[in-house]
Amino acid sequence: MCGITGWISFDRDLRSAQETVDAMTETMSCRGPDDRGTWVKGPAALGHRRLAIIDLAGGRQPMTARRADGGEVVLVYSGEAYNFTELRAELTSRGHRFTTDSDTEVVLRGYLEWGEAVAERLNGMAAFAIWDDKAQRLVMVRDRMGIKPFYYYPTSDGVLFGSEPKAILANPLAERKVGVAGLRELFAFIKTPGHAVWEGMHEVEPGTVVTVDRNGLRTHVYWALRTRPHPHDKGTSIAHVRTLLDDIVRRQLVADVPRCTLLSGGLDSSAMTALAARQLGEVGETVRSFAVDFVGRTENFVADDLRATPDTPYVHDVARLAGTDHQDIVLDSTALADPEVRAKVIRARDIPVGLGDMDSSLYLLFKEIRKHSTVALSGESADEVFGGYKQFFDEEARRADTFPWLVRHAQDFGDDNSIMTARTAAALDLDSYVQDGYDAAVKDVERLDGESDFEFRMRKICYLHLTRFVRILLDRKDRASMAVGLEVRVPFCDHRLVEYVYNTPWSLKSFDGREKSLLREATADVLPRSVYDRVKSPYPSTQDPEYAVALQRQAKDLLSRPSHAVFEIVDRDWLRRAAEHDSPQITQASRHGLERTLDLALWLDMYSPTIMLP
Repeated sequence: MCGITGWISFDRDLRSAQETVDAMTETMSCRGPDDRGTWVKGPAALGHRRLAIIDLAGGRQPMTARRADGGEVVLVYSGEAYNFTELRAELTSRGHRFTTDSDTEVVLRGYLEWGEAVAERLNGMAAFAIWDDKAQRLVMVRDRMGIKPFYYYPTSDGVLFGSEPKAILANPLAERKVGVAGLRELFAFIKTPGHAVWEGMHEVEPGTVVTVDRNGLRTHVYWALRTRPHPHDKGTSIAHVRTLLDDIVRRQLVADVPRCTLLSGGLDSSAMTALAARQLGEVGETVRSFAVDFVGRTENFVADDLRATPDTPYVHDVARLAGTDHQDIVLDSTALADPEVRAKVIRARDIPVGLGDMDSSLYLLFKEIRKHSTVALSGESADEVFGGYKQFFDEEARRADTFPWLVRHAQDFGDDNSIMTARTAAALDLDSYVQDGYDAAVKDVERLDGESDFEFRMRKICYLHLTRFVRILLDRKDRASMAVGLEVRVPFCDHRLVEYVYNTPWSLKSFDGREKSLLREATADVLPRSVYDRVKSPYPSTQDPEYAVALQRQAKDLLSRPSHAVFEIVDRDWLRRAAEHDSPQITQASRHGLERTLDLALWLDMYSPTIMLP
């Protein structure tokens, strides 16, 4: 796992721009604290920061190799290829000779053998760029599910690229502008594919290859979620899911550094932790597991519409049954509301996401875990794959011609339109933006011959979660973890599992009338009964009223700066009312609005973007 960046300028010799290349590379130091390297020749400059996971002594980057015709090929790579051992054996049989034990060299020599089609052979998470010097061509590749972030910024004579926008923004050619489209993306909560918020910047979309040469830029989609007939009955489907999970977890436990699991006490992380514990137990190892908690949460927990139970009792049930070496990371409201922590979260994301304590707690959790482990396995994405969210079972969400997670979003977290100035709300017209995004998304859903209207409706809902919603959460998880140099692996994003379960009829995904029926039954033998019976509970959020008090205090400080640029976006009167509301009675919507506003204000201070509103 690493951070990559680069600059292709066909009209320049970039050896004279080493200082800028170094600056771009250093923005990725959080992603790669173990080593750094740059490669510059003619129109190409590549930078790399390394987090050493496989082959600690080898695997330095940028990594170079020579083609049979003498041309040089250079790679910068972020990710893990979980099938690198098999690919290495195949490449060796084809005459390739390796000088390291790293998966990086497997990807590089795979390109020499198969060209950009190497992407189709990889099982894992990856964002990598290859400069083919003889062809004078840059090839940028992103993994199928978009687990690893990857951005690019076309210029008049080439392109800038990086694992994160900050690497690109470190180059003077990249303007720090955010227009109406960028603000819409910030507020809409729908994750438009390819959109990067910053004007002129794009994402390399998941499952896509972007090629840049002197003739311009071209894209090629090598993987997409496709509709196929499901060949199995219930029993066979359950068995196949378990076979896949056993193989996936075994592959993703491979590392030359300390590993652990993220354990929330929910079905997903509990199943993944239990499988990992069983597999490592076979070789005499014990899994370390970590969970986030808040001071006094379990003792003072109050059930609400989103969360019926606290996590900790279930976490401890799993840890006892699986025999993990477990640690709770317990956070207080002072840390969660700390403006310095907020700034680190924004720096990690490069945008103000506005998830408040759910983002700060994740960052603080990862920061503490990094003291003990370098790799963590997460249960992320199982809800999208197996159908775990409430909206999968909510009739209104099922029938609505919009993104299903938005049906209850305003009810649970408030309407962001309410915090905006009238001018901003009118300019963004979020309702139209969301509707256009939904209409574009569902056009790509293929219907199976003979599929009922209900099954097709559920296929659409699954598709939207796997191609839109999951990307929001994967980006959040990657940025928060890599900000502290922790690699998080997501077994439920293995494309084999995603393809198989996506094409399983909804009647099988929910054969017992509950969420994630296939996953529950496939892992029932390793789960405590309490977790087997537990209803889905989202990522935890503090209920301590002192957290809201701290937000209001910071909002009042912001109101004392009436000329702050945030008031071009946020309505000052709304903020004043929210800041003065009786704290114990503050609504979740008001709290979310305060978090959103404070994030925006700090982002404007830190990044000084030019906001382009009509």
